[in-house]
Amino acid sequence: QRGPDRRPGAGAGGGVRAMDYTIREERLTPAEYIDFLKQTDLGSQYPKERFEERIGILVRKAAISLTARGADNELLGVCFCITDFAYWLFITDLGVIRACTGRGIGKALVRKALEIAGGEKNIIMYTCANENAVPFYEKIGMTRPHDMMVYDHAEWTPFTVE
Repeated sequence: QRGPDRRPGAGAGGGVRAMDYTIREERLTPAEYIDFLKQTDLGSQYPKERFEERIGILVRKAAISLTARGADNELLGVCFCITDFAYWLFITDLGVIRACTGRGIGKALVRKALEIAGGEKNIIMYTCANENAVPFYEKIGMTRPHDMMVYDHAEWTPFTVE
């Protein structure tokens, strides 16, 4: 297991206060992740069907599970990914609490996930982004793929974690 990755926050301009946070590989409990979702905009990306059961599977089995924690150990950001550690990385979940967006935490989580998966010279990174997140992903250098196929027969009733 890799040690903690300590970074100063990336608060450049715009009156955003820089902050310190630590990125580390860490498994959250389902309850911790659900509480985190309530403080982010990720809470509307999940279906209602078997929500708690499926969150439990997600937090236990994601190949890469990263957290960003503040100096007081407050959970500021989360990144879950699946990968083969040779060719590709798929970001399933990336979120930062609303009070800390725009401070470089999401970018640092993505950078660390890509490093763990095998680095940018070896790994193609994908995600499914909601329209509000597209500008963030474009800013970090991602583009819309033309080579993806989807098989989607899952039960999916939209709701928001509150």
